[in-house]
This record gives sequence, C-alpha cells and structure tokens, in this order.
Amino acid sequence: MSKIYTKTGDRGTTSLLDGTRVSKDHLRVECYGDLDELLSAMGLAEALLDERQASLAPALRRIEEELMAASALVATADETVQARLPQVPEEATIRLERDMDRMDETLPPLSSFVLPGGTMAAAQLHVARTICRRAERRLVQLAQSEPVSQQVRVYVNRLSDWCFTAARYANHLAGVPTPLWDGKGSTGGTKKED
Repeated sequence: MSKIYTKTGDRGTTSLLDGTRVSKDHLRVECYGDLDELLSAMGLAEALLDERQASLAPALRRIEEELMAASALVATADETVQARLPQVPEEATIRLERDMDRMDETLPPLSSFVLPGGTMAAAQLHVARTICRRAERRLVQLAQSEPVSQQVRVYVNRLSDWCFTAARYANHLAGVPTPLWDGKGSTGGTKKED
C-alpha cells in the first residue's frame, strides 16, 4: 500500500476482508471497530505501566497480538478466508485464566465493588474492560444473524475478567490501594482495598 488513504470509503462503505462491500455502520464493522478500540486501550494501558508494574507488559503485548487476530477473524463472514487467518486458539483463553489465577493469589478477597482508579495503568485497564464488555455484547448480537467465531467470543468474555483482575494487580504491584465502593453514595466516600 503506497498511500494510507484510498478514497474508496468516501461514500460510506468499506470492504470486509473477503472483499465484500458493506456500509460503515454494518454490525460486523462495529464489532471489529470495538475490537480495534479495545486493542488501542490495551496499548495505552501498556504504555502507562510504571517500573513496578512492568511484569504486566508481556501479557499486555501478547493480548494485543491476540486481539489483532480476533479483529481479522471478525472482519469477514467467509469461513474459507477465516481458515487462512491467524486464529485465537483455546489456549489463549486458558492462558488468561491462568494469569488471573496467579494474580488472584496475591490479591485480597473482594468484599465490595471496585471503583476504577488507583494508578493510571489500573484506571486504563478498567477503561479496556468496559470496551471489552461492549465488544462482547456486539459480537453476541452479530452471532444472532451471521457466523462469528465462538472461540473469539469466549476469549473476549474472559478478557474482560482479565482486565478487571489486572487492574487490581497493577495497583497491588505499585503499592497503591484500589478504591472500593462503600455503597453510601456521594455522602459516604470510598474505602480502599488493602
């Protein structure tokens, strides 16, 4: 590609990976757009890690690569094209679960809801978590009418849990308490996770 702009989308359409032209507001485009937004949010979380949180960087980079593969798989309904693309294997989901189990071993049990905050990286991981949840909702919606990789859907579901756990862990690594919701509203303030 010699130029980043092609002018082919000037009339409000875009090409899926299989060459099919669809409206830019097509649900499949919304789905891989959400995954692209999530990928960018994860990149920002990685960039915001401080030296105490650096052990999270390899996992974030791996997840960014897996999200690129997930985006490509969602960018076409053609199973022949999908079969030629990098996949999101079941092992990727299992790895997220193992990561969460390791992080949870060092974290205090939760006794209340967590508020986004603490360190910049932790707050950004919560932003990523909410984007991930939206991406999952859209994937579920798309799967009601068009083929969507079940493994991608499972991976995205698990990834939102990973982001939640990693946000708590990022604060733990930095020695910064995670804000907890005390349920008292605007008059009560918050408590901190030990």
